[in-house]
Amino acid sequence: MELDLAGRRALVTGSSGGIGAAIADKLAAEGCGVLVHGRSKEAAQGVAERIRAAGVDADVVLGDLTTDGVVEQVTGAALDFGVRILINNAGPFAEHDWETSDPDDWHRAFDGNVVSAVRVTQALLPSMREQGWGRVVNIGSRAVTTPLPNMVEYSAVKASVVNMTTSLAQHLAGSGVTANCVSPGVILTSSFERMFRTRVGDGVDDWSRLEAEATADYAPNPAGRLGRAEDIAHAVTFLASPLAGYINGVNLRVDGGITRTP
Repeated sequence: MELDLAGRRALVTGSSGGIGAAIADKLAAEGCGVLVHGRSKEAAQGVAERIRAAGVDADVVLGDLTTDGVVEQVTGAALDFGVRILINNAGPFAEHDWETSDPDDWHRAFDGNVVSAVRVTQALLPSMREQGWGRVVNIGSRAVTTPLPNMVEYSAVKASVVNMTTSLAQHLAGSGVTANCVSPGVILTSSFERMFRTRVGDGVDDWSRLEAEATADYAPNPAGRLGRAEDIAHAVTFLASPLAGYINGVNLRVDGGITRTP
């Protein structure tokens, strides 16, 4: 399917690895230039070089979005790059329950997942509205509707991300700019695989069997497998395209069906 993304420009925050890098790669595969953002210069440049090797324009901007002055630096680079598609993917997480979390944990989670995304969005919206076209796609979590007992502050702030996405879509009515959210389920990343291999012990090399066990333990779902970063990238790329112009204010769960609420 031709998504009409060729020649457009996107900023993907937190795209030096993992889901963000997969989103950047998929956008580039559709001909969309990508401003790669991350905290590791080497990792971010690696993603940008891969995109350029495919014949698509790419640049890099670095920095922790919760640090003073970084949002201004990142959004300035985005405006210079001509960004009209914003993917708010960056968002820290930590494992805490109600006994182990403290107010500072909640502040960090809210600042990293909500406030930083709001600030980047507010800085880029005027240029999108001026052009009469733009896309904002926020990354949520399955924890939005099924809070995780070991990630209490993360679950709560991701619910805020969905709420702000809906209000933003209403605010942008008639502007040609849409706002949507994609909420991943349990995604197989290198860190998840390492964690699970550590828990089951050494000596088991057959990942297909381990994945079945990991799915049963962590993410029992009708799809019968863990998600891949590419699963999220496909959904985000479609929502970022002109073809998704009538989809607005939604929270699209890409979780294999693990979430059983409507």
